[in-house]
Amino acid sequence: MSRSAIIEKLESQQLKKDLPAFRVGDSVKVHLRIIEGEKERTQVFAGIVIARKHSGLSETFSVYRVAYGSGMERVFLLHSPRISKIEVTKEGDVRRSKLYYLRGKSGKATRVKALIRPRKKIEAKAPVETASVEKNEEVSSEA
Repeated sequence: MSRSAIIEKLESQQLKKDLPAFRVGDSVKVHLRIIEGEKERTQVFAGIVIARKHSGLSETFSVYRVAYGSGMERVFLLHSPRISKIEVTKEGDVRRSKLYYLRGKSGKATRVKALIRPRKKIEAKAPVETASVEKNEEVSSEA
């Protein structure tokens, strides 16, 4: 095996499997595990995803929020063990891959249009299939 193949195999074992699908423009809540001395607690950082970079184990995303009149931006490693959970609170509809223009803005200027998707209809297919099989059996038994 080549060196890069070995590294790729090791990295694939460390990737998180239970990540939600989120994109740039979405509002998210990132639950972080913080260790202070011997105590461990969870801290939530909520904001808008303004960038996603790289791929694989080194993938990062930037979250921006305005708190107490000043903007704060934080970059997270997507597959970090410190991140316990990522919640998508609102999906945003944007046409750019990086929303760096939000950095200097505050208030209504930081609004991102909400993405409205139609809900998928879930049909019960199992009962319909069994009913058609029973009808076919009755037809074949009558003939």
